[in-house]
Amino acid sequence: MDLDPALAALRPLGGFFVLRTAADPAGAAGGPGAGRPPTLAETYAGAAPDALTARVAVVADRLRTAEPRVAASIAQQGLAARLWSAALGCAVLYGRTPDLDPRLLRWDPHASAPDDLCLTELRPLPGDAAALAATVLHGHLAPLAKALRDRYGSAPGLLWGNAGSALAAAARALESWARAHGRTDAAERTRALTDGLFAHPLLRTTGARTGGAFRRRSCCLYYRVPGGGVCGDCCFTRPPRSSPRAASG
Repeated sequence: MDLDPALAALRPLGGFFVLRTAADPAGAAGGPGAGRPPTLAETYAGAAPDALTARVAVVADRLRTAEPRVAASIAQQGLAARLWSAALGCAVLYGRTPDLDPRLLRWDPHASAPDDLCLTELRPLPGDAAALAATVLHGHLAPLAKALRDRYGSAPGLLWGNAGSALAAAARALESWARAHGRTDAAERTRALTDGLFAHPLLRTTGARTGGAFRRRSCCLYYRVPGGGVCGDCCFTRPPRSSPRAASG
């Protein structure tokens, strides 16, 4: 099945899976007061330095946290979830995935979650685990992790744990939708692709998987948010009293 210009097959899966394209009437609208929305490539490289800072600030404000490293972690996990969802959804439903080159993806760092992304050009790629890893892991999450480490001192183990957690969550949502709609083929393809991705060296040690469940080996720091607690896949069973820096690294 060829990728359609609007990636319409993703829409029934929910907001985290939807990826706007240049074929959408909305186009690539920017945020409040924005001109041309920055690309993710510009964001990661620091060519649009205010974009990453703005996104972390937006997340910090919504979570009511005064700790930038906490907001940076949650912001990164949200973007990872969006990228995994769109890529995995296309690979499962189309058998192809669009080229998500960071130079082709514009975003609004001021938008409400899920992060607003627009693909400016549709270039089909294979829909296998290797292509997904190249597109999402190496194309986005590695340069994003470097930018967050440089700017906020984010621990590598935390960031890759977030990547694994986001992938597991996207896979669970997609497999649940597939089974609810009698798409056993899609459910099986989701599981196979997810298995292949978690075999990648960057994700292999991020957590333990049992069926669709995932228990990560790091903490995203959400428990440090006012009123927050531990997530369902956290390495902690209760909020720790001390700083999680060692556990999240």
